[in-house]
Amino acid sequence: MNLQEQLGALETGVTQLIQAVTASAAASREGDAATDRHVDGEQAETVVAEAPAEEAVETAAEPQADADEKPTLHIERPSQNEITMSIGGKAVTLHPLQLAQLIEELSNARASMEPEVPPSLPTGWRFVSTKNPMMAVQKQSNGDRLLVMRHTGHGWVPFQFSPDMVIQMYMMLTQK
Repeated sequence: MNLQEQLGALETGVTQLIQAVTASAAASREGDAATDRHVDGEQAETVVAEAPAEEAVETAAEPQADADEKPTLHIERPSQNEITMSIGGKAVTLHPLQLAQLIEELSNARASMEPEVPPSLPTGWRFVSTKNPMMAVQKQSNGDRLLVMRHTGHGWVPFQFSPDMVIQMYMMLTQK
């Protein structure tokens, strides 16, 4: 999978999250505006929190989207070790550690969403595999095994297996 395909896959996955965040933020602003319009009969002042300087938030070259338009996500890769994401006229540059944190947060959020990830591999699914990944195994108090494998894109990914599943996996891996 080439870089453009990887970015396209990331953009597709993040688009739904952005839409949910945008809808939530709009609802929150409407609720705040309704309660903050008058404070003791006077016009209330709107306070907007600024992002920390280390997050490198800057105005993108594209114009601010109309209120009726949904903001779009644009992902660029200006250099090997950074990704720039632009949403609604704002751009954020993420470096490897920040990108890993975003992937972790998106993964945790996706794990609790419905519908679940399909139980079988979808037709045309694109992926990057890691050959001979580093791994660690721990025995759990209930007899399960925790297998943590290092994927080059996703980072450390944990899987927990019951003793029966460990036997099934062993049989699958040793079949001729």
